Amino acid sequence: MKPIALTTLLTVALTTGVPSYAGTACEVKSGPATAALVELYTSEGCSSCPPADRELNRLPLRLGAGAAVVPLALHVSYWDDLGWKDAFDDKTFDRRQSDLVAAGNGHVVYTPQFFVNGGELRGWGDGGLADAIRRVNARPATVDIALRARAAPAAAGVVSLDAAASGAGGMQVAGDLYVAVTESGLTSRVLRGENGGATLHHDDVVRRWYGPVALARGKARLHAELIVPAGWDRRRLRVAAFVQAPHDGAVLQAVDTAPCVAQ
Repeated sequence: MKPIALTTLLTVALTTGVPSYAGTACEVKSGPATAALVELYTSEGCSSCPPADRELNRLPLRLGAGAAVVPLALHVSYWDDLGWKDAFDDKTFDRRQSDLVAAGNGHVVYTPQFFVNGGELRGWGDGGLADAIRRVNARPATVDIALRARAAPAAAGVVSLDAAASGAGGMQVAGDLYVAVTESGLTSRVLRGENGGATLHHDDVVRRWYGPVALARGKARLHAELIVPAGWDRRRLRVAAFVQAPHDGAVLQAVDTAPCVAQ
């Protein structure tokens, strides 16, 4: 899977099948506070990764309903030659992790590695991740993002997605817009490698990755369609969008369709 880079327009679509979408549409907008984009770089071949996976999975319980957080689990491929091929990996995620480190937001590439709004977080255990999210949420947003997912009436298994990003309060903000489709409730029985014999459970696994789309005059719009593969659980899919600063990798705002799933 290769990232799609466009100047002003992007189209994606996904099938949800979630009752809260009522088979028609879900609309979400980012709020006045900055949401925390939590990226976990992980691999099923890494024995130290399952605790980090579990930490990401239980974020909703740790944070409560008031937190603004968008979790993404990005499975990397550079463990694949060490005994186990991760079914969810993608070299796109290898490159993104390396780019974040190269931008000065980390010292070295490794797994498990957490980034919160583009900055590496080493002390993620014992509540460190939740504390970092709360600090991000305390900052006013500089970008507004809106997402709308709508089931196509004439095509079963297709949902159109519309996203728009702009500077909050009319500010001229520079940045790049990204979109990700995630799936939760995934289970793998690992047969070889460092986790051989273990059954691993994954949430918020990134299945599709689109971007970057550059903001022009502080704005960007996206429209897209995707037919979801038969093996995916349509009830456990979410769409996320975020805007990232072009030079230092800082994430300015994020939003996902979790509120629709939670209804």
